[in-house]
Amino acid sequence: MKDLFYPERLLRWMDLNDIQRSLVSIPPPLYRQGLDQDHALQWVTYVNDAMQMTCAQYPGRLEALFYMPLEHVALLETLMARYAAGGFHGVALAAGGHPDIVYSRPEYEPLWGFLHRQESFVFIHPGTCGDSRLAPFYLENLVGNPYETGVAASHLVMADVPRRFSGVRFCLAHAGGVFPCLCGRLERGFLTRRPGVDVDKLEAPLKAARRFYVDGIAHSEAALALARETFGADHILYGSDWPFPMGLKDPGAH
Repeated sequence: MKDLFYPERLLRWMDLNDIQRSLVSIPPPLYRQGLDQDHALQWVTYVNDAMQMTCAQYPGRLEALFYMPLEHVALLETLMARYAAGGFHGVALAAGGHPDIVYSRPEYEPLWGFLHRQESFVFIHPGTCGDSRLAPFYLENLVGNPYETGVAASHLVMADVPRRFSGVRFCLAHAGGVFPCLCGRLERGFLTRRPGVDVDKLEAPLKAARRFYVDGIAHSEAALALARETFGADHILYGSDWPFPMGLKDPGAH
């Protein structure tokens, strides 16, 4: 992870791969989702301010995404005001990693409304995995990460958030994780009026999925093809996962 502390290494990597501009977010090890509310505010203020100052040294090349800890709802209003003050080019959120992070929570409605009015780009990336069964074999990342993204996106769709707050440009990591595989099943639940699915107010899931953006880190041509079919080719953005080994080995060719 030490490469993260040397932005010139990222710029050199960008030049090698013909990338002009990068949106930069902190990685999951820096989410620190176990912090209490007071320490969480201190921590995210520190990392957001430092990221903003670092990216400002490379205008037009590096732009910062403002991290918000969804596990602390009481902090969101304060953090909204800091984000609105400027200097950031979007928001980064953890898909999960804490039992209080459930994207359909009504307590998040003020946040979605704020980000809608700001027309914000919102990058959703998995946090830690809460399933102890995935501890062996690096499955917390290999399986847990795409699963967490799928859960977050499903809650957004079933709460009708993408339609009601259409100004938000939600972007899901890792080609949407398992969410593209789930969309047909969510649609079936919608069409057959499964319990708890309010079809009179809800946008059909397959239509709602077209509102999301995703990065192209699928590690499978079949998965990437499904992402194109689910989200639309114009909603697949370039993603790197730099400098971590689960990123794309040869992004230029990819």
